[in-house]
Amino acid sequence: MTPDRLIAIPGAVNLRDFGGYPGLGNRPVRRGKLFRSGALDRLKDVGIPQFNALGIQTICDLRRPEERDQEPTPTTLSARRVEIPMDPGSAIAMREALAKEDLDAKARIDYMVAINHELAAHHQEDYAQLFQALLDTDQGGFLVHCAAGKDRTGFAVALILHALGVAEDLVLSDYLFTNSAVDLEGQVLPRMRRYYGDRPLPELEAIMAIAGVRPEYLRAAYHAIAQDFASLEAYLEDALGMDRDRRHTLAQRYLQS
Repeated sequence: MTPDRLIAIPGAVNLRDFGGYPGLGNRPVRRGKLFRSGALDRLKDVGIPQFNALGIQTICDLRRPEERDQEPTPTTLSARRVEIPMDPGSAIAMREALAKEDLDAKARIDYMVAINHELAAHHQEDYAQLFQALLDTDQGGFLVHCAAGKDRTGFAVALILHALGVAEDLVLSDYLFTNSAVDLEGQVLPRMRRYYGDRPLPELEAIMAIAGVRPEYLRAAYHAIAQDFASLEAYLEDALGMDRDRRHTLAQRYLQS
């Protein structure tokens, strides 16, 4: 994984190009077409023209309505927006638990494993809508994001890369790059200090259990798929509607000749 995937725009969170990996027939995924990020509300005035210059046609927002209200996407972004709210039950339970007490690293990891399992098991219609939005993007680039750009977005990107024939080890590498892309000192800790006030912050491992990603999170999603489907290919086709013709269209658009 190379740092040039990170796109340095003022206020951007975890903004990355996830093209460049070898896909079907060893054809590379096109650069400058597929993007992922966290929330876009912190884009500065100087950053908005830079973002618009990326040529993104569609922004696919996976956040809950209240997340969008609290951190609204700037109206001056030129891309059309597709809203597909996702909120796994374990995410709700984790927020309720954190409101009552600090959770240690193990408890947080267990919640995150459950969340990612539920993304694959219970949000198939949502990810099918995401693929439809991707197929409808026929001119410019496509960006998928949630709040931090790592769980809901991370699984979405993994599915897109798998559909383009990218090897599983490279998909995992892209997924884990969030841990390098996250600005812990500049973005994560300041927000946590505001939330915690005078209370001491959790240990770093506990912070990163939620602020970062771990291999077992993505593997939990794969495990959920394996429980109900013969393969990831079957999941893409039967659960998400990505049959041979749709995947061919995707490959023609997003893989180099």
